[in-house]
Amino acid sequence: MSKYTTGELAKRCGVTVRTVQYYDTRGILSPSELSEGGRRLYTQKDLDKLRIICFLRELGLSIDAISQLLSEEDPGSVITLLLSQQEEQLKKEIADRQVQLDKLAGLRHGLKAAEPFSVESIGDIAYTMTNRKDLKRIHMNLLLTGLPVTLLQLGSIALWALTGKWQLFAVWAAVAVVYGVVGSRYYFEHVAYICPKCHTVFRPGFKEAFFARHTPSARRLTCTACGHHGFCVEVAPEKGEAE
Repeated sequence: MSKYTTGELAKRCGVTVRTVQYYDTRGILSPSELSEGGRRLYTQKDLDKLRIICFLRELGLSIDAISQLLSEEDPGSVITLLLSQQEEQLKKEIADRQVQLDKLAGLRHGLKAAEPFSVESIGDIAYTMTNRKDLKRIHMNLLLTGLPVTLLQLGSIALWALTGKWQLFAVWAAVAVVYGVVGSRYYFEHVAYICPKCHTVFRPGFKEAFFARHTPSARRLTCTACGHHGFCVEVAPEKGEAE
């Protein structure tokens, strides 16, 4: 029967001698015998066992879990449970890593748009990313409440084109004006802006915000804190801020 020293065993499994010795101290891979000179000797069965241990470690199982598995008389039921637990843990880690990747991508995108760049710019980007869901919720509220108005507009135009009756279109125009005012007030009461110069989160006056030049994510406003006039990034403020 083949006998292997610690070094030979480690080489065949692609691990270090110290790893084999560590598994020995943890009680999951003890040598089958000792030579007259006190050297650890391992059999083919030990080699196969080490390969199993290495495979389970590659799957992410802990030493304690492997020890529990190897000591079981019926390892089949235990391995199923251990693998299920490990699978859930890995899925959670992947989800956490994906969140980190999304944040990194958002930071890289934000840094490209931040001119001039400063350390405070990172804080602005972090604030924007943290409150992105709230901002999307505000946009969705406007979209959903505006949908009936849009449908009324399309219906009134179709009725006017097909029958020549314009009265419904006039009703839509009146409703659209009211909705425009109410919707705008709701919107500007629930969003705020970050000044790119002093990094203050502020709310502008309704009139200024309503008529300001804007992009999908910024408006040209005057900061209420430092007086800077320029494009400010739109955000959903945290409670108690920008009142």
